[in-house]
Amino acid sequence: MKTQIAIIGAGPAGLLLSHLLHLNGIESVILESRTRAEIESTIRAGVLEQGTMDVLCEAGVGARMLKEGTLHHGIELAFGGRRHRIDLTELTGRAITVYAQHEVIKDLVAARLAARGEIRFEVRDVSVHDVESDAPSVRYTCGGETYRLEADFVIGADGFHGISRSSMPASVRSDYQRTYPFGWFGILVESAPSSDELIYAQHERGFALVSTRSATVQRLYFQCDPKDDVDNWSDDRIWAELHARVETSDGWKLKEGKIFQKNIIGMRSFVSAPMQHGRLFLAGDAAHIVPPTGAKGMNLAVADVRLLSLAFEQFYRRGGQELLAAYTQSALARVWRAEHFSWWMTSLLHRFEDATPFQQQLQRAELEYVVSSRAAATTLAENYVGMPF
Repeated sequence: MKTQIAIIGAGPAGLLLSHLLHLNGIESVILESRTRAEIESTIRAGVLEQGTMDVLCEAGVGARMLKEGTLHHGIELAFGGRRHRIDLTELTGRAITVYAQHEVIKDLVAARLAARGEIRFEVRDVSVHDVESDAPSVRYTCGGETYRLEADFVIGADGFHGISRSSMPASVRSDYQRTYPFGWFGILVESAPSSDELIYAQHERGFALVSTRSATVQRLYFQCDPKDDVDNWSDDRIWAELHARVETSDGWKLKEGKIFQKNIIGMRSFVSAPMQHGRLFLAGDAAHIVPPTGAKGMNLAVADVRLLSLAFEQFYRRGGQELLAAYTQSALARVWRAEHFSWWMTSLLHRFEDATPFQQQLQRAELEYVVSSRAAATTLAENYVGMPF
């Protein structure tokens, strides 16, 4: 079987790239190890930058996001018993939308299938071959049969644990990583929203985050030991911890409800460079991971595939290869900016077990500066809503 672009992974990066290519008349095939039901039900956060919203709308897959997503013009930082609002729109002229990642995936899958795009689910034993030639290929098994997909280019959009990054020679690849000594305990709750905007809380017991999924579902997090077990946390213990960390002296209270999901996620910063080798290109989590504090993960994936779609449009329509050659440099400029911001937000808001009293006071001083200085607040706001695409 032959196609122009072979895409490994049906996450936001792979699906959106396939759709953008389709809009430019470029063929692609997506290979995915999971079922459609699995990719559409994996719960992930969804803070969408203005640029991401614009790309989805321009691609014709933003209607449900605009209807069901929640537009936020600010966020709140809570510490010392008080909440402080950062007005994103007043400071930057832009906003963010809260719309869960699995909902974006549903929209993209529906768009690809409506356009008769090919997504092969439940593939196994995927391997990449001959990427240094003009005729790379991907081999895989599906339904007990072995297949070989020939393509002009291969895109690795199969996440941090996928096979694409490791298919690049170790001799040409440099990996940069920091693993944080804490994780996030996340819950989904059946209740009305506790707040109209996201609340990022810094507390001596650790970080907490209050966010909303819909008019009837809240998504709440608190800092925890990444090696902890969700079974150690009863509902009563969870609520006691959240109340202690997020409630403020003005009488505001967190709304409780039925907890219907609990999970623990680890925290890491990771970048692999270069993001291309021969005719293999990496996108999204296959090339970089950010801690979720900065809300950058899916937005970086969208930025990556936007660059790739423009590069392939140039290649197939005009025969130019300048944008393909510059992909790593162009993508990493945004990636490292987002890595720094996500690291900074994480360092600003989390409790570090080895922090000295001196370091704790520095953390508080920086928080006070961010909420009292327009220049500092603007820096946070610009990075949070995302630099223009």
